[in-house]
Amino acid sequence: MNSQTPPTPGQEAVNRLDIQFTGTGSEYFRIWIVNLLLLLLTLGLYYPWAKVRKQKYFYGNTVVAGHPLGYHAEPIKMLRGFLLVAALMFAYSLASKTSSLAGGIAGLIVAALWPALMRSSMQFRMANTSWRGLRLGFSGSTKDAYMVFLVPIAGALGIGLAAFALGALMGPAGRVLMLTVGVLGAYSMAPYAWWRLKRYQHSHYKLGHQQTSFKASYGDVTRVFMRTGLLGIAGLMLVIVVVAVLGFASFPARPSANAAGGLAQLLLWIPAFLAQAALPLAAAALVMQALVSAFFISRMQNLIWSKTGNRQLRFKSDLRLLPLAKLSALNLVLLVITVGLYWPFAQIAMARLKLQAIHIRSRLNADQLVGEGLVRVNTAAGDMAADLLGFDVGL
Repeated sequence: MNSQTPPTPGQEAVNRLDIQFTGTGSEYFRIWIVNLLLLLLTLGLYYPWAKVRKQKYFYGNTVVAGHPLGYHAEPIKMLRGFLLVAALMFAYSLASKTSSLAGGIAGLIVAALWPALMRSSMQFRMANTSWRGLRLGFSGSTKDAYMVFLVPIAGALGIGLAAFALGALMGPAGRVLMLTVGVLGAYSMAPYAWWRLKRYQHSHYKLGHQQTSFKASYGDVTRVFMRTGLLGIAGLMLVIVVVAVLGFASFPARPSANAAGGLAQLLLWIPAFLAQAALPLAAAALVMQALVSAFFISRMQNLIWSKTGNRQLRFKSDLRLLPLAKLSALNLVLLVITVGLYWPFAQIAMARLKLQAIHIRSRLNADQLVGEGLVRVNTAAGDMAADLLGFDVGL
């Protein structure tokens, strides 16, 4: 759907390009169950074919301004990336069983290759994605991919060395301080690493000549992490209060006067209390887990996508907390009841909620995005770009 906001004097008109998701759980269930069976029968070698079938379905049902996305990857070309990663994981597992030194060296080799593999996977995925015949692209460099990881790793090592020095210099008190510094340092590096990764990804998406930029700051991302942590602490405190209230209400009103009788009374009360409190505690834990998870996902999606774009077009996300929390909790309950068979329905429902919360605001309408000033990439050129620009490793 394409709507236009009337411009104020001196401003250009802004077109709203909506995103719709038309997939259904029953359709995707048939794809999912066949993929699962063939993965089991082939001991995992069917993975590239399974991924292509899934991506074609999800992309083909993602409709932007009335036109679906296309996915053009060929499974046989994806197989090389899959086999490469499988070989790396096998070598790492074998080396780890041989000795800790060999495992450490193998782990360093895998870590050294991972940024290049991530960049290659991003290039392959974008080159094989199209909208109205125009292939997307990813322009991130290998150097920038390594810097995404090297800077946070260097920061983590610095914090670790500082914590170790405190422990060595200050004795027992220093060890406590070392643990505190280490935990706080690790927590502070997580949003920084996440921000660098998202900045690398969202600053290099391309549609013809249009390339996105990323305006979210490290402080923006940190605030989402901190608020999520505070919400999690509040949820934990709520569960503790629920336990305390239930325990106080169910504890015997007249405890035994002697120690032996009191101990026996306590041992009889504990299983009765656990049986009584199991359902309320499970419900409280489910609600809080759904709320905390939904808070992080909704706030992060809204931040990341609303800060992605350029002067001509910009994404806007308005994913609501409560609908996402309710859907997450419902999906979890139905997955448990159906022993996992509800999984494809849950994925479809979640994809619809997340995708339809996003729209694009563009100074160009849909036809202009394709036709004015953009190079239309033909299918042959697009296929060649997909061959030359890396390969998919399932990232």
